[in-house]
Amino acid sequence: QVQLVESGGGLVQPGGSLTLSCTAKGLNFIDYGVIWYRQTPGQQRESVASITINDKTIYSDSVKGRFTVYRDNAKNTVYLQMNNLKLEDAAVYYCNVPWKNYWGQGTQVTVTS
Repeated sequence: QVQLVESGGGLVQPGGSLTLSCTAKGLNFIDYGVIWYRQTPGQQRESVASITINDKTIYSDSVKGRFTVYRDNAKNTVYLQMNNLKLEDAAVYYCNVPWKNYWGQGTQVTVTS
């Protein structure tokens, strides 16, 4: 059974930094690309960053230059490093793999002054 576990969320002030982790059970990230999403109440789920099997990365315009996605296949973990956080970055963050619905519990990121 596949399980994706997001962690690392918390409360941070605007301009602060946070690093999220996505760890997989029952699936080897070395065989998959990974996509980070976020969602706020009343909003559509939005992809913010992705990393391919070959470590090519893509970012949404809203986070480009501030977020970095990278992997550690030995730990079967994909990370999302978030710098210079803004109020609009507050959301529940999820990870997943393309064409699958292995949604975990997500991790809450709160940005407040």
